[in-house]
Amino acid sequence: MNYNEAVEYLYNSRPPFHIVGSTAYKPGLDNMLRLMAHMGNPHERLQAVHVAGTNGKGSTCHLIASVLQAAGLKVGLYTSPHLVSLTERIRINGLPVPEQEVADFVTRHQAFLDEIQPSFFETVTALAFGYFAAQQVDIAVIETGLGGRLDSTNVITPLLSVITNIGMDHTEFLGSTLPRIAREKAGIIKPNIPCVIGETHPQTMNTFLDRARECGILGQGLETTDCRIWFADQCGYMRRRRLREAPECDLKGLYQEQNMQTAFVALQVLRNYSFANNGHHISRQAISDGFAHVSARTGLRGRWETLRTEPLIICDTGHNSHGIQYVARQLKELTHPHVWIVFGMVSDKDTEVVMRLLPAKNRYSYIFTTPNSKRARSAQQMLDLWNSAHPSPVTDAPSATAIDKPEEAIRYALTHASPEDAVFIGGSNYLVGEAIQIIQQI
Repeated sequence: MNYNEAVEYLYNSRPPFHIVGSTAYKPGLDNMLRLMAHMGNPHERLQAVHVAGTNGKGSTCHLIASVLQAAGLKVGLYTSPHLVSLTERIRINGLPVPEQEVADFVTRHQAFLDEIQPSFFETVTALAFGYFAAQQVDIAVIETGLGGRLDSTNVITPLLSVITNIGMDHTEFLGSTLPRIAREKAGIIKPNIPCVIGETHPQTMNTFLDRARECGILGQGLETTDCRIWFADQCGYMRRRRLREAPECDLKGLYQEQNMQTAFVALQVLRNYSFANNGHHISRQAISDGFAHVSARTGLRGRWETLRTEPLIICDTGHNSHGIQYVARQLKELTHPHVWIVFGMVSDKDTEVVMRLLPAKNRYSYIFTTPNSKRARSAQQMLDLWNSAHPSPVTDAPSATAIDKPEEAIRYALTHASPEDAVFIGGSNYLVGEAIQIIQQI
């Protein structure tokens, strides 16, 4: 079986979440534990940082991995979803897993996969853990897929747990309130394992404190030495240290400020607790270099990324209201004469809220389109939602149209944009993945 055949097998026998949605989701760890046992339990041979959260967990993973690479470690990085190729999900020191590794894994384990029928994500997670263990990485940075408590990645016992933030996303699986979602994410917090919470929220803080108390990491108070849970956005002295030790970062989205703070605090905790006795050291220079060269070191793409200039073409993977609020701020700050926005979303996101967040002035033009996913809202549905969110046209209202195919929508924007204009593409990971390929071909 070659790589293309292996990928076709995975997609056809157990379609991934981004294609079929909820039917791909298999909560619980039974299948994953059976897979791990079948493979000789490679997850038990990994030292790892485990990262969950509604938004920012991918960027935070890449930030941490970049610094650890700069510190001279052999770093495995597991994230999802991919934008172009499945191999993007599994990297060692920035290099994607070889296609032959994917083909060999599926060939070797196909009979067992057919027997237990794991989900696409469970299968790829097993591939990642097996690959990292075989390659003897010094540390693996592991992003959860969906939730935390019942996520396939939660079979590991990490050196450090990180939860970036809590927002209203995947409510059909995780719950319809912030505390319920927080309880699911808090499931990655383990007994006696330090934890960093990236963003404090009054509705979720007690949930994390309760879980920390259950796991024996709360101590007598947040300022005591026996407390091993940190709220990164409350660590003002840590923010000042970050500005000294990592003054520059090549991730330019406004939302990256909080991700950088979360990653920085996580690295300090990792250095002070988890790395204390294993000979690894995270220097100030490693932090500075790691933050300054995240994309080059780890292969991160799609975070306020410039794809082309004249006109400026930017893409971003923000895909729910929590992420889009930062994207909207940056769109408003663009100084170009006109901004053309190619935008598409999937149906299980809070699209109505997003429509109200996006800038509504006449120097913006919207081209709504349909990402390549069975979960996608159609371009016409997006246009209808936009019109519903802005029912009373005013003199300076933006233009909006619907073009179903992403390539045609992007070409429309580029045809009408002047060299001095800006073009933004976003709203969905899947649309950004398509855009990266389309722009390369135009």
